[in-house]
Amino acid sequence: MPTQRRVFYSILFIVATFILFSSIPAGAQTKGTRLSIATGGTGGVYYPLGGGMANVISKSVPNTEATAEVTSASVDNCKLVHAGKADLALIMADTGYDSYKGLERFKPGGPQAIRNVAVLYSNYMHFVTLEGLGIKSLSDLKGKRVSTGSPGSGTEVMALRVLESYGINPDKDIKRERLGVAESVGAIKDRKVDAFGWTGGLPTAAVMDLAATPGVKIRVLNCAEHLDQLTQKYGPIYFKHIIPKSTYAQMDSDVPVAYVANLLICREKMDAGLVYNILKTLLEHQPELVAVHKEASNFALATATVGSPIPFHPGAIKFYQEKGIKLN
Repeated sequence: MPTQRRVFYSILFIVATFILFSSIPAGAQTKGTRLSIATGGTGGVYYPLGGGMANVISKSVPNTEATAEVTSASVDNCKLVHAGKADLALIMADTGYDSYKGLERFKPGGPQAIRNVAVLYSNYMHFVTLEGLGIKSLSDLKGKRVSTGSPGSGTEVMALRVLESYGINPDKDIKRERLGVAESVGAIKDRKVDAFGWTGGLPTAAVMDLAATPGVKIRVLNCAEHLDQLTQKYGPIYFKHIIPKSTYAQMDSDVPVAYVANLLICREKMDAGLVYNILKTLLEHQPELVAVHKEASNFALATATVGSPIPFHPGAIKFYQEKGIKLN
């Protein structure tokens, strides 16, 4: 083939290729940024809420696709973000504080490279048992079979601290299991445990399932009587709140419990513009998150910076400053 003809066809091929790809709609092109959101177990609030966030981000943040991942929750989530194996994560504030400072379970690895994006809602410490087992208070758990949450979860961290505030040694005074909330519900139904701890939003689907089981009446235990001890030891992280009796079927009265804030965190070195856009998008699409779980109704601009024990990411700081929100 003559040289001129080869040159002509080469130019024709390049032009045709350019026209072809230019004609593809923007939404059909491959998305450039993939994000992983570390959540929790399938029976809690983190997983469905994280899934809702992933859906909103994928639809509304340009060139970004997010996926919610099942995890053991807070402790592991901090480690995943620090290691760059997750980009965003839902965690409890007490675990976040320990992670940022390199305390407790994070001592071996030192301070974790995490930053806050937003305060989302409050987690309520549930200690759940069944009527007829002779357990009327947290002190009655001594000698009983108790699940304290899955390994690497924020539930486990908080449950052990609350038990210790009641003078209960988790390694000596109870027969301890380490199950997630869905597994704990299955175990108490099968009478393999007498009670379980769970820290989550209201209502928690797995606890609702237990409360609705025929022939079962749940009892949620008061665990807020020694908050002063927790504050003295761990700082102003835990507070007192009420689980209303209307939350779960057959509850006889409101129950005072300890609660802690939930955070949406990210990698310290995550792109500031991306963090800004994610936060802006999630707040703008908050009704879509509420449709996934009603705890998202507590996620609001006015409270998104209140009670964070760790610093905010620069991208989040820029967003809040533009909205006239003062950071604590």
